[in-house]
Amino acid sequence: MKRIYLLTALFYISTMMATAQHIIRVAPEEGDMTRKLQSAIEQAKNYNGRPVIIELQNANYHIYRKSSSEQLYHISNTTSEAENPDQTKHIGLWMKKLKNITIDGQGAHIITHGEMTSFVIDQCENIKLQNLTVAAADPTVPEMKVIEAGNKHLTVQIHPQSQYTIKDGAFSFTGDSWTLSKGIAQMYDPQRDVTWRSWCPLNDLRKAIELEPNLLRLTYDKVPQIQPGTIFQMRDGYRDEACGLIQYSKNVTLEKIHFAFLGNFGLVGQVSENLTYRQLTFGPEEESGRTCAGFADFVQMSGCKGLILIENSRFSGAHDDPINIHGTHLAVTSFTSDNQVTVRYMHPQTYGFQSFLAGNTIEFIDAHSLMPLGSFKVKNAEMKNEREIIITLNKPVPQDLKENKQLVVENVTYTPEVIIRNNYFSRIPTRGLLITTRRKVLIEENTFFRMQMSGILIADDARSWFESGMAHDVTIRNNHFIECGEPVIFIAPENDVNKGYVHRNIRIENNRFLLNGTQAVSAKSVNGLQVKGNLFICTPQIQAEELIQTKECDNITIKDNIVETKK
Repeated sequence: MKRIYLLTALFYISTMMATAQHIIRVAPEEGDMTRKLQSAIEQAKNYNGRPVIIELQNANYHIYRKSSSEQLYHISNTTSEAENPDQTKHIGLWMKKLKNITIDGQGAHIITHGEMTSFVIDQCENIKLQNLTVAAADPTVPEMKVIEAGNKHLTVQIHPQSQYTIKDGAFSFTGDSWTLSKGIAQMYDPQRDVTWRSWCPLNDLRKAIELEPNLLRLTYDKVPQIQPGTIFQMRDGYRDEACGLIQYSKNVTLEKIHFAFLGNFGLVGQVSENLTYRQLTFGPEEESGRTCAGFADFVQMSGCKGLILIENSRFSGAHDDPINIHGTHLAVTSFTSDNQVTVRYMHPQTYGFQSFLAGNTIEFIDAHSLMPLGSFKVKNAEMKNEREIIITLNKPVPQDLKENKQLVVENVTYTPEVIIRNNYFSRIPTRGLLITTRRKVLIEENTFFRMQMSGILIADDARSWFESGMAHDVTIRNNHFIECGEPVIFIAPENDVNKGYVHRNIRIENNRFLLNGTQAVSAKSVNGLQVKGNLFICTPQIQAEELIQTKECDNITIKDNIVETKK
């Protein structure tokens, strides 16, 4: 018996020692930690796939653009070639071809300096980031509060984190290797906790005068129409970096992370599988006094597969949509043989990455009707250039299909199942969710607070953003929509020819709508729409059926809904 206890104890000790050997601890230091953090990642690579934890401490870790890993990455929905000829990204934490790595922040703050991509996860498997905050020393969305609106002038308080210069009356915000003197703006109303897109107080500025540090008088040729107390959030229009990129990877989890600022763009997943976002906070840190956390979208999932799970998280203070999940339609430009087709990225802001892998299933789709016309397997796919891909198929393409001059293709394999549940969305100038995927979608137990546009948009297009695709199984239940833009749920595929139903099997059940007007649901081209058991609260006396508009739909069920008068 003693021998058994001794062997057990030795096994336990040896296991603990083995585990301890697989922990890489990175102690915080003053100054630039970029290369030391990257060194820890390179050290983890030496374990050749054995589980490793990179462990930080509850302290600040500053990472700098000047010390970053400079790598060429094309990221979906970011700048075009014309906007940004050099797509080199400046990466703080660069993870490539790694397996079974956890970065545990233990409360650490990763603070960026300059425009940069805080992390990239490329060709990795079983990666987890947890227990940390991502913030910026110099957020590229500076803020200022209107103290007084006078005759052709504003008195404004510049947020202390927003640095600036004034030279001969000319004003610019400044950061680490960036400036902003004109741009795009949003207004924020702290009383209603809402933002909306607006005129930019930098663009028509005649002269700036510093009254005292961070207190300025801005003069104009016209009387500025603005209420005191309003906060301006300002930026340029160039998404030349992203907060994070997950590419060609599998089983990636982000958990208990506070994204206090997502610079230039948000979290992007492309051509990846099984992505989990749990207990995340997208929003400024409360003690910062800032109101904006995102330069554009928070989460953009482009051409992924497996399960995308987003739960128990908070999304507040973006400059665009909090979550956008879609595929990409590439236009057919030519058939080079019976079984070979050249396709092209059409939208200026999406190009340059391989969207098709051997063994994938693709469909040819009519760009005007959005109807599928034929399914094929990919034998091989080769990037011809940054815009074009040559795909070799498993069988010849019929002549009548090749004669269609309005064809696009979608990668059917890389379409994800989606679960979005128990999240809170607020301070958003656009939509809450954009979801276009043919696999099962569950949206439940979320709160959408005063989106300025629709709470949920289900689109699909092949002639504008080229964001695919069709919805086949969507359940939207037990959500709370509070004074969102209308229609609150907007099902709007961009087909201009009706040759069949683009979407099918969409269920909207047991939700609570506090309406501004009378448009709760608008649906186009759906076969199998159910709107059941919802509570609609609105001002006028109206029947539930009048709150729901449909066009070119069939098999519609509207029942057991309740309408109450708003108090």
